[in-house]
Amino acid sequence: MTELNEMGPIDYLVIAFPGGKVTGEGFAHLVDLVDRGIIRILDLAFEIKQADGSLVKVLIGDLDGDGEFDLAVFEGASSGLLGTEDLDEAGADLEPGDCAAILIYENVWAAPLATTLRRNGARLVAGGRIPVQEFLRVLDELDTPVP
Repeated sequence: MTELNEMGPIDYLVIAFPGGKVTGEGFAHLVDLVDRGIIRILDLAFEIKQADGSLVKVLIGDLDGDGEFDLAVFEGASSGLLGTEDLDEAGADLEPGDCAAILIYENVWAAPLATTLRRNGARLVAGGRIPVQEFLRVLDELDTPVP
């Protein structure tokens, strides 16, 4: 239990790849974040939406990539946290033929702060993420330069 009390916040991402084209190019950056101790991957799963709307889980080894990055480095990244219901929800907004990567990760960089706050009785009551496109749209409306 001590190790769990020292964890950082847990986030998730669902990334759609239109037409099922997963090049692997961005995943090299993901490995870099892990190597630098910024995040820890808890789960990574892929699924494809079929023409009939059904979702099929794809094994990482079945993704071809573009030959520039070997996605097999992520093989076995599973804590068991992602269930069928989660995968169904993640795939709901996909178009037929699209592939999605579902990533659950710990923000290791924030673990010391989170641990200290929890130890002192603080608790997270809300969280969220502002998409970059929305941030830029609001700045544009306000005629404010990007900081």
